[in-house]
Amino acid sequence: MDIKTQLKILLTLKHISMEQLAKEMTSKLGTTYTAAKLYGKINRDTISFTECQNIADILGYKIEFLEK
Repeated sequence: MDIKTQLKILLTLKHISMEQLAKEMTSKLGTTYTAAKLYGKINRDTISFTECQNIADILGYKIEFLEK
């Protein structure tokens, strides 16, 4: 499953729109984010790991690497 699909699922589970997520990221990081900017980064595969960590934090999750 790609990050776009995973993010959509997590947003749906938390009842948060991409617009709300962008506002939270702007508030937390001090950099202007819009829903379009986030969609663009995800679609172009240019979203950073730090941004993914912040998204996970905003949604109440953490990213973990597990050995197979």
